Amino acid sequence: LAKAVAWQESGWNNALTSSTGAKGIMQVMPGTWSWINSTLARPPLQPSSATDNVRAGSLLLRQLLQQTGGNESMAIAGYYQGLGSVRQRGMYDDTKQYVSSVLALKNRFGG
Repeated sequence: LAKAVAWQESGWNNALTSSTGAKGIMQVMPGTWSWINSTLARPPLQPSSATDNVRAGSLLLRQLLQQTGGNESMAIAGYYQGLGSVRQRGMYDDTKQYVSSVLALKNRFGG
């Protein structure tokens, strides 16, 4: 699943920074980095490290899977849109497309 999200987010390009400030392979937002480092990661992870970027995104995905009872579609939507937003508003059309793309990539990568 992490491999599929990484490809969808950046094409596995750690040098990528989005227009919204998301960084690296997993395209983790700066505020999310802070939360991951204070909540999920020990020792703290470095956004510029490709290995740490993948670890951060994977930790976030694992947390989202736990919060959704293992529902991959909801976890993927939470990664993209924010889980609170998905629960409050449902999946936006672009989120639905993102989830569909990630699940197709997961199958392609053998997940």
